[in-house]
Amino acid sequence: MIESPTVATGRCLVLHPVLTQAPALKRSLRTPEAKLEEVTGLALAINLDVITAEVISVREPKPATLLGSGTVARLGGLIADKSIEIVVIDSAVTPIQQRNLEKAWSAKVIDRTGLILEIFGARARTREGQMQVELAALTYQRSRLVRSWTHLERQRGGFGFLGGPGESQLEIDRRLIDERIVNLKKDLADVARTRGLHRQARARVPYPVVALVGYTNAGKSTLFNRLTGSEVLAKDMLFATLDPTMRQIRMPSGRSIILSDTVGFISDLPHQLIAAFRATLEEVREADVLIHVRDMADPFTEAQREDVLMVLSELIDKEEQGAPMIEAQNKIDLLDHGQQETFAAIARRGQDAILVSALTGKGCDALLKAIDDKLDAGRHVAYVAVPTTEGAALAWLYAHGQVLDRQDDVQEIYLSLAIDPADLARFLARYKNVRELKT
Repeated sequence: MIESPTVATGRCLVLHPVLTQAPALKRSLRTPEAKLEEVTGLALAINLDVITAEVISVREPKPATLLGSGTVARLGGLIADKSIEIVVIDSAVTPIQQRNLEKAWSAKVIDRTGLILEIFGARARTREGQMQVELAALTYQRSRLVRSWTHLERQRGGFGFLGGPGESQLEIDRRLIDERIVNLKKDLADVARTRGLHRQARARVPYPVVALVGYTNAGKSTLFNRLTGSEVLAKDMLFATLDPTMRQIRMPSGRSIILSDTVGFISDLPHQLIAAFRATLEEVREADVLIHVRDMADPFTEAQREDVLMVLSELIDKEEQGAPMIEAQNKIDLLDHGQQETFAAIARRGQDAILVSALTGKGCDALLKAIDDKLDAGRHVAYVAVPTTEGAALAWLYAHGQVLDRQDDVQEIYLSLAIDPADLARFLARYKNVRELKT
């Protein structure tokens, strides 16, 4: 279950429209009821007081109101009777449709994109995250030239760009929005350059980067905390994590890696967010290994898997080669014994799938070993002779390679180790007294 809010910000009606004439190829893997439950979870995540939620059949979308006149009238009565202030529509709503529905219902109307942007705006904590949300919101808002979230902001407050009390925000024109977008893009370019410098620093003392990805609420942050001993926010709530968090951990092999927790994906993720968060998700694009965390207790886990893979395909350029991926099939503690056995059999037949419980720690040792194995796959075995006087060189090899065998002599130490070829080349260029032994 998704956590309910402790403080509500508005009485809300949630609607999930279903096109009854939708082509068969475009039908979702999820049921309409499952989609309604998900968007209700999104509304709860932003502390809306969901009074009622409905699946609405739409034979043909109306250009003026999206919904048919009879449905608009019926819902208008419901909205008035229950004193509903906000209507969330789990679909794209044009500015004209939004204006007409707000006039008919005397309530604020927010579509799926606006709701997700509102959640991101409330959750982003770093300056980079806030700028990225602002850029996405302004891009979305540019065609509307109205503050989509003014009603919410009057009650909840924000960090600035979504606006607060007063009518001044409603007077923003296209020129001011365009100027702000240009400035934000410049600022984000500076952030991207800084992130690039950080990556270059890691390259000089290279630690492999392992990034956790997955559907929102799949348990990524709980797994991150389990593996790192950290206390990153981990709640049963959609989009609990927005800003990336990174920690260095020591693997069973002795090597150090950087583990990165990232924002969760979701079906029909607004394209504005994919573009705006490209810099934040650079860690995904630059990762040496991806851990796809799946919620195996969710009845629509396969649909979630497809959504994650689709978003990843949009993030990673076609000419780039994506990092190797391991599936961490999470939340097995919520499955009965028979279900666990079924998933275990499927995992044995497939490749790179590990059953885990981030909550109890079951399977985490196997996951760490799988990460080590993936990192070793890109390495080759080298043989070197290190002078006994070169303590720094010896320490470097232990930190960046996996020592397979060691023999100590009076003047030299002979090592066989698994190491990335690029790392070995850098090492030999740095420590001239070390000899590479050919076999």
